[in-house]
Amino acid sequence: MSAEPTLLAPDDGQETQGAPPSAGRSGWASLRPLVLRLHFYAGVLIAPFVLVAATTGLLYACSYQAEKIVYSHELRVPVGEHKTELPISQQVAAARKAHPDGAVSAVRPSPEDGATTRVLLSGVPGVGTDHTLAVFVNPYNGEVRGALEQYGSSGALPLRTWIDELHRDLHLGETGRLYSELAASWLWVIAGGGLVLWFGRRRSQRKLKLRGATGRRRTLSLHGSLGVWAAAGLIFLSATGLTWSTYAGESVGDLREAIGQTTPELTATVAGGGEHAGHGGAGSGGAAGGEGVGLDAVLKAARGAGLSNPVEIVPPADASSAYTVRQIQRSWPEKQDSVAIDPATGEVTEVLRFADYPVLAKLTRWGIDAHTGSLFGLVNQIALAGLALGLILMIVWGYRMWWQRGRGSSFGRPLPRGAWQNVPAYVLVPLMAAIAVLGYFVPLLGIPLAAFLVMDVVLGEIAYRRGRRDYA
Repeated sequence: MSAEPTLLAPDDGQETQGAPPSAGRSGWASLRPLVLRLHFYAGVLIAPFVLVAATTGLLYACSYQAEKIVYSHELRVPVGEHKTELPISQQVAAARKAHPDGAVSAVRPSPEDGATTRVLLSGVPGVGTDHTLAVFVNPYNGEVRGALEQYGSSGALPLRTWIDELHRDLHLGETGRLYSELAASWLWVIAGGGLVLWFGRRRSQRKLKLRGATGRRRTLSLHGSLGVWAAAGLIFLSATGLTWSTYAGESVGDLREAIGQTTPELTATVAGGGEHAGHGGAGSGGAAGGEGVGLDAVLKAARGAGLSNPVEIVPPADASSAYTVRQIQRSWPEKQDSVAIDPATGEVTEVLRFADYPVLAKLTRWGIDAHTGSLFGLVNQIALAGLALGLILMIVWGYRMWWQRGRGSSFGRPLPRGAWQNVPAYVLVPLMAAIAVLGYFVPLLGIPLAAFLVMDVVLGEIAYRRGRRDYA
């Protein structure tokens, strides 16, 4: 196997053949062969996973706008002349009349003129336990416009849910999530390594121009130039993707908890809960807010506490719980304030402002919303689509360079092995320690990295025993 890496950043294709690099080199000159070799193995072996993640991510970036078109009947209604909305309790009653099964788990009042109200039902036969049935109600006349399965806090409907699950786990459940975590774990390594290699190359070959280049050199220039422009975005996608992955995400969560940076939550309890048993509890299966002060008073109290649209009303879970009303706007500026309201008195008992969140909690929220394309709306989605498309092109160009390099005289010289022996100890020891720590907290980076090392050693030993002293 050739040892020249070319998947997310170029190399010069002119490595020295023969013995390992001479001792006495230090700094970048001694580290570059290591970066090259890591970039090569990661590119060849991890790039297929990254390619799948990029392709499904491109589909997800387009799913928001597609959802608005496919489900326009459920999502939008004629505003009418007077724009007068029915009380929210009447809208919920209309939804329950059309769909009496299950229990009301939340209500999302119409957030703007012409938008429907969503009444979310849990425990409906045929609907997954982690999904709800969203019943869409015309807020002006109570007409039920339809019902669709909904998933997640972003309110994803079937089309976006299917694409989201494809991107996250290829519809293979928890086992399938390993693919996306593997891609996220390595994307920043490949992109960052390629960026370093590119600027190192530019220092030594400042006159390299895309114009007039042909063959492999042209492919290399296209690949590297696009990689430089996209590197920051790819590293961002990698970092934010890891925050809610299975293993690395758990490490991130443990770290945030250890330093007191977890996302705060309302306690949503009421004193003397036994007195309010059944007041609008979701478990009754009836119309939420049928007892106690009711949904209309709860929504009015939330408005009085400063919660503007869009909001979601969550009925009390049991006799000792309060109503929870929270803002659910994920676009900028984010609205994430929430309040707890006593179901018996309609008084606000607790207030949680997004402005009071710890710094890392805010950054995590913003990072996830930017990663999923909701933070800056259509602009965010276009940027994500551009990054995904750029990543696909870079991977295709990278494999094309590998193919071109293996044809006849364009094969080039192999990268010598044993380069790590020439890295100064004051650089190598901290580097290995940092890699070990990082590999522990990001196991789908550490385990493959160890496998690459073993494979490289084995290939080197095979080559040596066959008498190939060029360390290829």
